[in-house]
Amino acid sequence: MFNKFFVLSQYITPQLAVSRLAGRLADNDRTPALKNRVVRWFIGRYGVNMSEAVEESPEAYPTFNAFFTRALKPGLRPVDNRDSTLVSPVDGAISQLGHVTGDRVFQAKGQSFSLTELLGGDEQRASDFVEGEFATIYLAPKDYHRIHMPLAGKLREMVYIPGKLFSVNPVTAENVPNLFARNERVVCIFDTDAGPMAMVLVGAMIVGSVETIWSGVVAPGTGEITSTRYDDDQPEIQFEKGQEMGRFRLGSTVVLVMPKGSVRWNEDEVPGKTVRMGEAFGTLV
Repeated sequence: MFNKFFVLSQYITPQLAVSRLAGRLADNDRTPALKNRVVRWFIGRYGVNMSEAVEESPEAYPTFNAFFTRALKPGLRPVDNRDSTLVSPVDGAISQLGHVTGDRVFQAKGQSFSLTELLGGDEQRASDFVEGEFATIYLAPKDYHRIHMPLAGKLREMVYIPGKLFSVNPVTAENVPNLFARNERVVCIFDTDAGPMAMVLVGAMIVGSVETIWSGVVAPGTGEITSTRYDDDQPEIQFEKGQEMGRFRLGSTVVLVMPKGSVRWNEDEVPGKTVRMGEAFGTLV
């Protein structure tokens, strides 16, 4: 009963207004005493391990978002740099992973969504990944919320796709059809030695915004799909494996998509398993 009420409440909540307000409050630096109380409550409520953070004290962060996107101490997330491996881009828990069936990506409990819709409705963009491989990783509130590269790659295109802002936790994934192709998201397409790679940064309820290293906060505000291509006549945007490429300013989900036959996920990577950024997640084929 609680799960049904939780899902229903998201249909009737003004998702955009609530989320944008949360984002503004999370960036507020004018009430440090209130910020410190909220951060301390958050740490206790969600079990955040501050011993991993470069700055362990809540008072060290000027805003809630600065705390939420906190850096980790050097060496805590070693990157598996073997040429044969693809690494986890984030700390989180596996929601689903496996094979793209035609144009359909498995979501949960009989739910699936369109790969083409996920990537912004462009069939040519999606064609590289038909019958490909995917992994969906959910970031809980306690997790480290910086996003890193699973492979070295050169940025080809970034696509902002407006949409809903449903929660992306397991309950919602099981009960909201087409969830990840329905929510607001940012699609980043990279060229790698293993072929094209799509990293989809999915927004969610009270997510303040998504941020990338090359463009800052992604918030076109036009209500329309916006695509930016990074062609040969522009400065090259290149990342090494394990390098930070973006951040969630309040948490969400990453959907990673690779071409058919390009990667074999590790056998122990199963739904519900906790993963850490930089650890071997799959083997390149």
